[in-house]
Amino acid sequence: MFNDLSSPLDFLATRRSSRPRDMVEPGPEPAELQRILEIATRTPDHGKLAPWRFVVVDAALRARFAEILHAAYRIDREQPGRLEIEAIDQFAYQAPTLIVALHSPKTSSKIPLWEQELSTGAACFNLISAAHAHGYVGGWITGWAAYSDAVRDAFGAAPERIAGFIFLGTAGTELTERPRPEFDAVVSDWDGA
Repeated sequence: MFNDLSSPLDFLATRRSSRPRDMVEPGPEPAELQRILEIATRTPDHGKLAPWRFVVVDAALRARFAEILHAAYRIDREQPGRLEIEAIDQFAYQAPTLIVALHSPKTSSKIPLWEQELSTGAACFNLISAAHAHGYVGGWITGWAAYSDAVRDAFGAAPERIAGFIFLGTAGTELTERPRPEFDAVVSDWDGA
């Protein structure tokens, strides 16, 4: 399904993130998810390095994902509180679809690591945009788990890093527009000086 928008510009102007905890079924069907991920890979990529990977966490493996999160969280906090435990469980089970985006730098390449990081971010944005084009909402989340080596090791290995957890689903609540920066605060004309 494609979003019922009158033009590509309307599509770009209406894309916004959704809170994963507000997402409900359905999420993308397998064929839709494959197409979304194929589109995600069509991103600027100097040197054709593909310095990113996507790992889909099947719904049947969310309990295992929760176990990994709990174990990783306890590495630095031996006795987490009830609210911390509940927050970890909510994170593990929210939204119908979960994709772990990994930045996979090619350190032997002459392409600067900064450009590879930019490509990873662009790939993640393409994924979110492709989900929007299919009529779903997405949320790209980081938080402590994205910076945990123990969580990262469940999906990859150093020097890879988790670029984020991308949750996809159907909007369970109406999306609200967030404040955007003032145009003149972020856009200017160069004066040649």
